Amino acid sequence: MAKYEHIVTEEESGLTINQILRQNYRFSSRFRTKMKYQSLVDLNGSPAPGYLRPEAGDIIGVRLPEETSDFTPENIPLDIIYEDEDLILINKQPGIIVHPTKGHPEHTIANAVMYYMHESGQSFKVRFANRIDMDTTGTIIVAKNANAQNELSNQMRHNAVIKRYYALVEGRIEEDHFVIDLPIGRPDQVSIRRTVMEQGGKNAVTEVNVAGRYESEEFGPHTLVEVTLHTGRTHQIRVHLSHTGHVIAGDELYGGRTDLITRQALHAYHIEFTHPATGEYMKFETDIPEDIREAISKLQNPVK
Repeated sequence: MAKYEHIVTEEESGLTINQILRQNYRFSSRFRTKMKYQSLVDLNGSPAPGYLRPEAGDIIGVRLPEETSDFTPENIPLDIIYEDEDLILINKQPGIIVHPTKGHPEHTIANAVMYYMHESGQSFKVRFANRIDMDTTGTIIVAKNANAQNELSNQMRHNAVIKRYYALVEGRIEEDHFVIDLPIGRPDQVSIRRTVMEQGGKNAVTEVNVAGRYESEEFGPHTLVEVTLHTGRTHQIRVHLSHTGHVIAGDELYGGRTDLITRQALHAYHIEFTHPATGEYMKFETDIPEDIREAISKLQNPVK
């Protein structure tokens, strides 16, 4: 059974176990309730109530319930950019979905994580704190326990997780910076396609900064943009950019050409969040993938 362990310092001597845990871990209120009623807290190896006052050198342990998922393990390569006892951050490749669905029950990141888990001798339930589309690349977070998932979900609800993307779009964008604040909805429940919907759509805010402009006789003008999400609607970046007349290159669902690149040129390259257990502020970035860099190289020299 996985657990957190903390050695009581001289400065913490005299505080209660609950007070010490609050100072050192960002456990959710739901998990604190479980800690109390499921007797998940130990002091020097023995179950202990939260009101006890340990001495310096004592070891406080918090046990995590044994959990697992039933996804079929599959040997699919994973680019793991960070891992600890609470989280795995993965730089997802294109062409693979994150979580099994009715249409894609296998060959997903979840299946790959199950294989990695078994190979590394771990046991946890696979919980995704965020997801990206099948043909979008970039960082996804796997939470190894319910506390980590709940805390990250709470941060996302309060827009405390910063997510930035690179997108290569068709056409020349003249403005260096702008914000798209338009509601997004799903007009047809049969289709996965979303659109801007003034009536019935959900609030969606996307911030755009131009990172490069390109011209090509063969492919026409293109613009590389850095996008910051201020909300998290499905297909938000794809919908907002296509609505402005600048569909993402390769995004066939929203009308993009596929001769320059065969999937949407969208990469989730940057994420910032507060660690769900330790409270440490964390930042991660990944490089633009090879196929998007190749698409940019096919365009002529950058222009102002």
